[in-house]
Amino acid sequence: MDLFQDKNISPMLIAQMQEPFDDPEWIYELKLDGCRCVAYLEKENVVLRNKRNMELLPRFMELKDIYKQANTPCILDGELVVMVNGVPDFYELQKRTMLINPTRIELAAGRLPASFVAYDCLQAGDKVLLDTPLIERKQILDELIEENDRIAVSRYIWEKGTQLFQLTVEKELEGVVAKKASSLYFQGKRTKDWIKFKRMADKDFFICGYEKGKAISLILGEYQEGKLVYAGTVTWGVRREVLQSLTKWICPFEEGIKLSGNIVWCRPERVCTVEYMPNTMDALRQPVFKGIRGDV
Repeated sequence: MDLFQDKNISPMLIAQMQEPFDDPEWIYELKLDGCRCVAYLEKENVVLRNKRNMELLPRFMELKDIYKQANTPCILDGELVVMVNGVPDFYELQKRTMLINPTRIELAAGRLPASFVAYDCLQAGDKVLLDTPLIERKQILDELIEENDRIAVSRYIWEKGTQLFQLTVEKELEGVVAKKASSLYFQGKRTKDWIKFKRMADKDFFICGYEKGKAISLILGEYQEGKLVYAGTVTWGVRREVLQSLTKWICPFEEGIKLSGNIVWCRPERVCTVEYMPNTMDALRQPVFKGIRGDV
């Protein structure tokens, strides 16, 4: 197995989300709001690949020298992040991934440089570590990398998952990943050896319409200063039975919105609850439909 030559590792994935728990056989670390990335660090060479195996380094050239921080060639699993006010900012990172122009990329890197946070080591030197228990891979990683502003090693704690999750809620971070300390690394597999606790919020919205297709997307609205405004869409969790309670109407928004597809507008009289990941932006992130409010 030559992982360096193939450079085609498919990262191991989290199987499920559940309520926080404590377990002495598990370790817990912060879930960073960034982009999953496998880093191939060789002598005078860095290759960064996302989950779809797309090359990222041309958009993050400030990371071209992180190979110097490893005391031997290695392959690391981790997260690309852009920090704003001391916390990862997904939207700033997302904007970076969309840039193509080298000058704009350089300006963006100068304003808000990215970092790579490693939380797993898949190969160190000639030794492939996929069949090595996680806690041993963590120890190898700690000895392998000398941290600087562009590369860091994820910290973890034993057993106290609920306490760490409560801290993420207080600090408004994304959440926690729980990992069984004895777990092996299975490429591209969703495994219950890794579990996430995510900080989610919920909010009520008016259903203002829907988009018909293979899946149903509800068009959401909310009142701001007495005016109904567009608030986004939700698809996940929506069943077609929901449409039976809606009354077709004209577009209820005073200001036009740009939506493509087969749109059916509705009278904004039904209220639904949507769970989503909190952030500082207007758009709903990872929204999930929780149901119609029968009491509103």
